[in-house]
Amino acid sequence: MKLSIDNRSIPNYVTHVTNNLRKSGFEVFLVGGCVRDLILKRNPKDWDITTNATPQEIIELFEKTIYENKYGTVGVCVPIQIGIPIVKHETLDRIAKNDIVNSININKTNNNVPCETQKYNIVEVTPYRNEAKYSDFRHPDEVKFSKNIEDDLRRRDFTINALAYNPYKGYSSQVFLVNRQKDEEYKGQLIDLFGGLKDIKDKVISTVGEPRDRFNEDALRMLRAVRFSSELNFLISYNTIKAISDNADLLKNISMERIQDEFTKIIESENSTQGVVLLQKLGLLKYIIPELEEGIGCEQGGAHIYDVFEHLLGALGHATNKKFSTEIRLAALFHDIGKPRSRRPGTKKAYTFYGHEVIGARMAKIIMERLKYPKKTTDLVVSLVRSHMFFSDTEQITLSAVRRIVQKVGKEHIWQLMEIRECDRVGMKKIEAPYRLRKYHAMIDEVLRDPLSVTQLAINGEVLIKELHMKPSRRMGWVLYALLEEVLDDPKKNTKEYLKEKVLKLNKLKDAELQKLGEQAKKQKEKLEAEEIEMVHKKHMVKK
Repeated sequence: MKLSIDNRSIPNYVTHVTNNLRKSGFEVFLVGGCVRDLILKRNPKDWDITTNATPQEIIELFEKTIYENKYGTVGVCVPIQIGIPIVKHETLDRIAKNDIVNSININKTNNNVPCETQKYNIVEVTPYRNEAKYSDFRHPDEVKFSKNIEDDLRRRDFTINALAYNPYKGYSSQVFLVNRQKDEEYKGQLIDLFGGLKDIKDKVISTVGEPRDRFNEDALRMLRAVRFSSELNFLISYNTIKAISDNADLLKNISMERIQDEFTKIIESENSTQGVVLLQKLGLLKYIIPELEEGIGCEQGGAHIYDVFEHLLGALGHATNKKFSTEIRLAALFHDIGKPRSRRPGTKKAYTFYGHEVIGARMAKIIMERLKYPKKTTDLVVSLVRSHMFFSDTEQITLSAVRRIVQKVGKEHIWQLMEIRECDRVGMKKIEAPYRLRKYHAMIDEVLRDPLSVTQLAINGEVLIKELHMKPSRRMGWVLYALLEEVLDDPKKNTKEYLKEKVLKLNKLKDAELQKLGEQAKKQKEKLEAEEIEMVHKKHMVKK
């Protein structure tokens, strides 16, 4: 496995920042997760730069910067160019979420263009630094700037994140340099002091130095270890796992906002189920969502071959495999969370769980609010958990029953509810989309489609009465159906002017003649509707 970085993978807006620092005589390195991701040929989500420049020196080099913290991190604002996507940086997003954006110091201006009218990529630049004791298990009590990249790498969490990359050849340093391979013009120099390259090659997550020291400095690192394991499909080293298990209670010192951020990333990872299992095995889950552990060993019987916890993991796994949204993954993980509290003895070695969806919805609301999820996300997840037990026997339900379900969760969320039902089934080790579920999908499509109706016309009965002086009668209905047929044949005719003129002509016809036209038009409408419904059933491969 060749471990290398190609400079062509670094976006122009990042290179703009590193070039300015280098041309001004400063050392400059890409550092942390972005280096790891470049080595793994992944697209970095964040770009972090470290340098021997001070915060004030960094600020003076760029037109617009953001600096409002005690850790020396300067956000360099690089204007978005057409065709280059915005990359939202985690730290600055977090500032905005905390509603303190007005306190941020915007240094200089870009031709006096207000910040809100100009879009930027944000690149965080931090001076080399040393850190002192962590009294709150999260933030260093004191930060001192350094002139050595070695000091900066020594303070980092995991070896795979303690890598620094200098994109420019010829950089002089006393540290170990690697990555002198082909295409030299596109290669820089990589600094690895703690065996990060070996751990990347071996797919292992281990801390820089003693694990217990790292977790006592910042207890959130225990969650980050699980998150990196889930995102990268890496194993966690034995010493690191042991230290997490021994110090899991330190997680009590971390804010729920930060815990939620890491937990969400675990849920969004490709190995989300593995992540939740690790959280439980390492003793972390009880400090995040202890309600989930109630399902461990809670047998269901009947059609269920798994206990509640295993079933919920299976549902989450399917949501992950299908790349469903974060909200669906959360709802899949919580949909049966109320079962242990509602379980009662049943018959034939099974149990009953009457009302578990109601109990589960209440529990989900408490969990989501405790973890500080946005209200919109919370409301959707709670609604899906509450509604997931809808009756779906297509041999017995009617379109009216389906309409009530659509009305209950809303047209915009009905397909998400279907995704939860799918996750529920696969979590029981049943097939993904049986005929009955496909038939239900067809019924939803049928009730959601826009019916062919005279209400779609540019004029209505009120116009016929008030403007064209027609009297309310059966003739009015025949006229409207005749107009509808003409508009269905040629939608361009659906204008108020054309239809009013057409009404005047139709109104001159005798009753029998007008009735014949109207009834023909109604039959044509019904035929077209039947064809639409047939297409819906073909789409879902079901019979009418």
